[in-house]
Order: sequence, then C-alpha cells, then structure tokens
Amino acid sequence: MNFEFSDVLKHLPEQFFASLVQKVNRKLKEGEDVINLGQGNPDQPTPQHIVEEMKRAVERPENHKYSSFRGSYSFKKAAAAFYEREYGVTVDPETEVAVLFGGKAGLVELPQCLLNPGDTILVPDPGYPDYWSGVALAKAKMEMMPLTEERDFLPDYSAISAEVRKKAKLLYLNYPNNPTGAVATAEFFEETVGFAKENGICAVHDFAYGAVGFDGHKPLSFLQTDGAKETGIEIYTLSKTYNMAGWRVGFAVGNRSVIEAINLYQDHMFVSLFPAAQQAAAAALLADQTCVAEQNDRYESRRNAWITACRDIGWEVTAPAGSFFAWLPVPAGYTSQEFSDLLLEKANVAVAAGNGFGKWGEGYIRVGLLTSEERLKEAADRIGKLNLFTRKKIDIT
Repeated sequence: MNFEFSDVLKHLPEQFFASLVQKVNRKLKEGEDVINLGQGNPDQPTPQHIVEEMKRAVERPENHKYSSFRGSYSFKKAAAAFYEREYGVTVDPETEVAVLFGGKAGLVELPQCLLNPGDTILVPDPGYPDYWSGVALAKAKMEMMPLTEERDFLPDYSAISAEVRKKAKLLYLNYPNNPTGAVATAEFFEETVGFAKENGICAVHDFAYGAVGFDGHKPLSFLQTDGAKETGIEIYTLSKTYNMAGWRVGFAVGNRSVIEAINLYQDHMFVSLFPAAQQAAAAALLADQTCVAEQNDRYESRRNAWITACRDIGWEVTAPAGSFFAWLPVPAGYTSQEFSDLLLEKANVAVAAGNGFGKWGEGYIRVGLLTSEERLKEAADRIGKLNLFTRKKIDIT
C-alpha cells in the first residue's frame, strides 16, 4: 500500500540542492572530471585533537546511556566560556544556552516554538533555503527582506510596511552571510535591536560562519550589541568552525524565554545529543584555537586565488568579506540557472544558481571555496576558455 503524505509534507519547499546533486552525479557517471563548487560541505577533516577526545568519550560506558534531556552542563558551560572568550558576552549556561542537533535543526524548529499558523516571519532574500522549511512546518507566513548589493546585502528595515511590522513575530538574519559572503556592521546590529524592540519581534542571528572573516576583520556576534539578549538569540554551529558538519552539534544562546521554548520543544522530540559528541564539542570550544585561525587563513588564501583568477578572465567580481562562499554576477543575457547549467555542461564546473536562494538571488551564482587553490584556478581557467565575458550567449542545447 502507498499511504498519502500529510498536508504539511506536501507543502514543504522543494530541496534546491537535490537537483544540483543529481546533475553533478550524472556528469560523474559519464566519467567527467567535475569541479564541484556548488556545495557547502567543509572539505577539511575534523582536527585530530577533537577526534581523539571523541574516542576517549566513546570508551566511557556512562556515555552510552541516555543523555540529560537538555544537554550536558559541561557542554553548555563550554559554550558560555567560548562566548566570553571570543566575544566578551556573558551567558548563563543553564538558562541562556540550548543544545542543538546542529544549527539547521534549531533554525527549522524555532518557528514551531514561537509561531502559530498564519503568523509572520521576516526572512532574508537571498537566504539559506532551509529557513523556508521551518516556516512551512509551522504553517507560518514569510515576508521576504531583499538583500541588494547597493545596501551591502543588509536588509532595509525602513522598507518594511507598518502592516507587516505589526504582524511579524520572528526575524532571521545570517552574517557572515550565506550566500553573499557579506558581513554585518555594529551599526546594523544596533539598528536590528531597535527594530526588534520597537515591534516586539524576536531576532534570530544564524552565526554559522562566525569563524570565517577576512582582511583582518573578525565577524561580530549579534549578542555583542547592547540589548541583543533581550530581543533575541544567536545560533552557533561547530560544523564550519571545526569541520564537524557530520557531527550535528550546535547551540543557541541568548534570550531566556526563547531558550526555554527550544528546550521544551526538544524535550518532546529528543533526549539530547550523544553524550560523547557533547564531550568532544566541549573540548573543541575550550582547546587551543590555532586550528580555527589556520583554517580561516586557508579560506582567505583560497578566496584571493579565486577572485584573482576570475578577474584574470575578465569577470568583474567582488571579493566576499566573510564565509567560505563567493557571490558572483552572471554575464548579461543569462539567468542564474542558465549560467549554472552552462558551466556544468560546457566546463564541468558546478556552481549553485542564485535563484535557488530566493527571488533576489536571480542574476548571481554562489561558489563554495571548498577545494584546493589549484582546483579553483583550474575552474576559473575552464570558464575563461568559454569566452563568456567577451562574446554573446552560448547555446547549450
């Protein structure tokens, strides 16, 4: 028998990256050498000292039992110590930290924690597509905030109508930004706190790329802003900072009522993370951070190599200020999807079409700096041989 899906599942947004993966896999099966710059999966291994801590933790019999419902105090205490050390922000481990099954889980479950069907959430466009999944599951309504190059990819709160402000209960932000690579300023976060307070909105800052900033600038935590803890939370994941994407470890910090809502929701869904993973995550947060600095240098070197190679082929591009993504304009005459398909078919270079991140992503592609400098330069060379920036549109049919 085939059982019918629920209405909730039927109304989930299509997984944009699933289509890209299928296209890449088809080329690989054909024996093509594809340079995959469309992914967001860190390419380096988890630092060895974290792996060793996990090995020790796995050998402890007590870690094979159910975890505490709301996570281990030692991990939450490590998260608090991390925020104090890195950002000068004080949080209470018990009431202002919630353990998450990776940042994505927190971002998807939050609308179900704070919104009722029909409530409004303000979402960046372009933005991380899984924000939309959480909205769909909560049966809430999205109002998109355009991110434009003219405004350094920061939303314009003054453009949000009074009607939408009145209805909005939740606001999502993400800096350093996926997909644009933009960073937030202290002034913008101050404006965000004021906007959230004035309109009774909970601000949620997705800080997934908090460890990746370039040109000597360390990305700002939203919680460094006066009043931020009263108006919202920040979500941090170990996936990018420590190359622990498959470990699914993250945490939320900030407003006590929001943290309690997350904990209550997760009380009914999970029995927290595998204790050994929490022990290893705590070690990652508290240990020497040389590996983080070295990784940031690696991404910056890759960024420089890629941007230089693009400019050498005549592609007028802007270097990202943070994250491990580059957000690049497509040549005149192409849509984002057409250009993305062209690069895969004619150059064996996979990129993510900008329209997959929202309406305002049209006209761009996203490139992940998640391969060696040599492969990045080779990708640019392959694209350059198509002469896309010196002649008319190419037909790939």
